[in-house]
Parts: sequence; structure tokens; C-alpha cells
Amino acid sequence: ALDPLSTSVLMGSAAVAWQLLSSQSWLKCSLLECCNMKDTLNFSVIKTDLDRKVFGQHLAIQIVLRALSTNMRSKRPRKPLVMSFHGWTGTGKSFVSSIIAENLYRLSIPRRKFVHHFSTVLHFPHLSHIHLYKEQLQNWIRGNVSACPRSLFIFAEMDQMPHGLIDSIMPFLGYHEEIDGVYYGKAIFIFLNNAGGDKITEIALDYWRSLKRREDIPVKKLQSLLSEEIFRNRNSGFFHSQLIQKNLIDYFIPFLPLEYKHVRQCVREELRVQGHPEDEDLIAEIALAMTDYPSEERLYSSKGCKTVASRV
Repeated sequence: ALDPLSTSVLMGSAAVAWQLLSSQSWLKCSLLECCNMKDTLNFSVIKTDLDRKVFGQHLAIQIVLRALSTNMRSKRPRKPLVMSFHGWTGTGKSFVSSIIAENLYRLSIPRRKFVHHFSTVLHFPHLSHIHLYKEQLQNWIRGNVSACPRSLFIFAEMDQMPHGLIDSIMPFLGYHEEIDGVYYGKAIFIFLNNAGGDKITEIALDYWRSLKRREDIPVKKLQSLLSEEIFRNRNSGFFHSQLIQKNLIDYFIPFLPLEYKHVRQCVREELRVQGHPEDEDLIAEIALAMTDYPSEERLYSSKGCKTVASRV
């Protein structure tokens, strides 16, 4: 007969084994790797993250939260969520995508497995290999969505994407129940573009010169202009893209140019992150030096907050 201690050990071992073998157990998801178990986001947490960490992007935050809410709260979305971020460098496009990833997968192990980053320069460097890249990209997306329907794909440097390459993923972005037994409706695709940034800045500057608030810029006007701009722009990875022609991109999200006050916020936050005391003179000096466009008014930072960390 087993003594009480042995019995307890066996029962405990059995419980641990059951937790590890169960495909969606909390223990397996904590210790190993697990697709988004709850299939939801804590919207109050991600809103707080965006409001606290991202400066000067009220339009982008508003659209991103609405887009995520619509997709995540549907039990079976009819198509994947596809968002295209546009704006000058340093305005927060990559930062917002990383905040989405961190909130979608709070633990680092599943985040590394189910969040996929593509760098055009790193992954698609040779124009002559475009047919190979198309096949590899399709296989990668198909395989990873099969493993985890709530996969997140982030494409950086879309401006340098070879023309036609991104169209290879078109079948996965449409309104399909399933494709070859794989359901794509819960996947999320984010494209990061500098293309369209000049147009966004032009509109923001016109509002400022007309003594209007940037907060009053109509979102629909910007989104419509962005889709037209990148479709016709030869320096865009979406030049004459089928994704735009077939309306497969759900949201064109503008990231506005950053003003002096926004750069100040970036500098202040960077000082905090690096453990330095807040030095108002230093904050003002750095922000003023970075606010350089247009040359007459010096209203915006042409690099956004991108070089703040190296200046602190």
C-alpha cells in the first residue's frame, strides 16, 4: 500500500502531467508555449499603454483601438485584421505595433513564437529572388496560422518592398471561410510605411497655418488620401497593389508629425527610462534642436523621436 506522502506525490505529478498535456492549460502556457488562450485583449490595459507611452498620435490610437476591438470581440471574424501604418520616421509606428504584440502575448516565449516580424532589407533583399520570396512568404503564413490562428504579422520597411511581393499574401487577407482547411480570420497583419508621411505632414501643416487644431483633422479624409498616395507611389511596396484595388486593407492609419511639445515628452520619458533626473533645460535643448521642419517655422521634428535616446 502507498503511504500518504507517496500518494500525494503521485497525485501531484498526475495533476502537473494533465496540465502540461492539456492543449490550453495555464501551466503549459506559462512554462512552454501557447497560442492566445483567452483570445482577447484587456482593452483598458492596452489603451493605458498607448495613452501613456505614445505621444502626439491621438488619431492612430483611436483607430487602432477601434480596429482591435472589432476584430477581437467577434467570435469568428470574416477576414483577418489588416492595418497599414503611415508617417514619418520616429512617429511611433513600430512602437505601437510592439505595444499591440506585448498586449496580445504578455509572456515573452509565446510572443517570440506567434508574433512574426519581417524586415524588407533583411528578409527580401534581392529583387531577382522575388518568386522564391513569394513562395516562402505564403508557406510561412500558412504554416504559422495553422499552428496559431491568432498570429500577428508585422511587415517593416514597406517602402523598400519589391513591387508585387506583398500581393502574394492576397488570398489570406480576403473574405474566406477557410483556405485548404486553414481559417485566417483571427490573424492580424500590420504594415509599416514611411510612404504617405509627406502628405500627412502637408495636411497637418495646412491646419496649423489656418489656426486649426490637429485634433480636428478628419480621419476619413486622411485615410482616403493615404490609400491613393501609396497606390500611385513608385517608392511604395503597395504601388499598384491588388491589396488596395480589392480593398483588403481595413485601416490606413496616419501617424502625425511630432511637434516640439511631443518631442519634449519623448525626452522626458527617455530620461525616466534611463534613470536620469528630469532636467528641464536639457529637455528643452534637445527638443528644440530636433524641431527642424519646415525650415522657417521649425514646427515638426523630421526624425520624430527616433534619435532621442542617443541624445539623452
